[in-house]
Amino acid sequence: MKSIRLSLLKWLILPLLAINMVAAGLAYWTAWKPTQAAFDQSLADAAWSLVPSLSDRKHGVEANLSKQTEQFLRMDQFDMIFFTIRDEAGRTLAGDADFPALGQPARLREPLAQNAVMRGLPVRMVTMRVKLQESHVLIGVAETVITRDRVRNEILWQLLLEQALMAVLYVAIAWIGVGIGLAPLQRMRAQLNEKDPHNLSGIDEAGHPVELQPLVLALNGLLDRTFKGRQAQQDFLANVAHQLRTPLSGWKTQLAWMRQRYGSDQEAAHSTGMMMSSLDRMIRQTNQLLALARAEPTQFEKKRLETVDLHKVVEESVQHFVQEADKKHIDIGFDLNPTQVFGDRFLLRDLVDNLIDNAIRYSPQWATVTVRTCVEEGSGVLRVEDNGPGIAAADREKVFDRFYRLDDKIAGTGLGLAIVRDIATDHDAKIDVRTRDVGYGTVVSVSFPLGPPRVR
Repeated sequence: MKSIRLSLLKWLILPLLAINMVAAGLAYWTAWKPTQAAFDQSLADAAWSLVPSLSDRKHGVEANLSKQTEQFLRMDQFDMIFFTIRDEAGRTLAGDADFPALGQPARLREPLAQNAVMRGLPVRMVTMRVKLQESHVLIGVAETVITRDRVRNEILWQLLLEQALMAVLYVAIAWIGVGIGLAPLQRMRAQLNEKDPHNLSGIDEAGHPVELQPLVLALNGLLDRTFKGRQAQQDFLANVAHQLRTPLSGWKTQLAWMRQRYGSDQEAAHSTGMMMSSLDRMIRQTNQLLALARAEPTQFEKKRLETVDLHKVVEESVQHFVQEADKKHIDIGFDLNPTQVFGDRFLLRDLVDNLIDNAIRYSPQWATVTVRTCVEEGSGVLRVEDNGPGIAAADREKVFDRFYRLDDKIAGTGLGLAIVRDIATDHDAKIDVRTRDVGYGTVVSVSFPLGPPRVR
């Protein structure tokens, strides 16, 4: 996965480090060149100090160099100093006879510096050609490079330390700068992450840099198209469900009349019974689709909320649940303590119907289902407990997905718990699914805030 941060850092840091290395080389050369020249000038001065001891005689050049002068010339704390004076024929007039071959300066009295080796030691040598009265002589002075190497190493290490610190500074500045530059993207990501999943309103365009404006506009356009598409889908779903309710009710009435009139005919009674069962499932599915459309968070209006007695909402459907439970010989019990929540009465009724119906539907015959309402830890709680097969931990999130069913052999649409989830989201309620303490069965708890839900 490509990273904008890493790409920016790569194109910033690598050139900066390359420039830093080039700058280090130039700095080293700038510092060492005058230092080397100063050392060479010191050797040239030593060569000049030998000129007064030379005289041009008729029989040739003579070097009158006292021992004190020679000792002074050779004196150095760290390096060994060598010298030689040679005439035009190459004969050594004074100094070290094994002095390396002298260079040939291009001009008189202009020192020529070069590297050489004497007695197996690397030396720096300066050669100077001077003219006495008639004769020319070559003067060479050399010294070992111990002091030069020490000074050069000090310069080199000092520059390396400085450039290393500069490199760290460059990296830090680039890292901080890129982080500051990408901060608007981080803020936009945080803004998107904080949005409710069902909130498809656009992103506020104010406060974003010019470079992000096209992205914000594109995202807002996408969110707007998604919202319109979802709204059209929900409107279609609600309209279809609403239009189906009237003919289905009429159909059920006609089937009931046929069952009453032709009840003595076993075949007719069987057929009408089958059709009645299928019709009941269709009516339930239609009602669930309508409930799903009503519970859709994007369609929900907070102004519809009011104080509702949750225990009374359950009481209104007790008889229906008892009748459904009797069909499977299920022992259903109600422990309804006074519980007031802030919500929508119709949606809460849908939530109660679907949650209890789901427990009865998936519980085996002769099972036990208990419905409770109470106030716990500052929340109004609706809890439905059964001793059925339970829900595996891996499926406890999936069961709230639309059309997801744990057992295809049990009649249903897979929408019941999806409706429960959407209604809970509308009310800022929390759903908890766990296994009973005895190790089997399921406990589903929906905890409602006692005050108004927050506005997203």
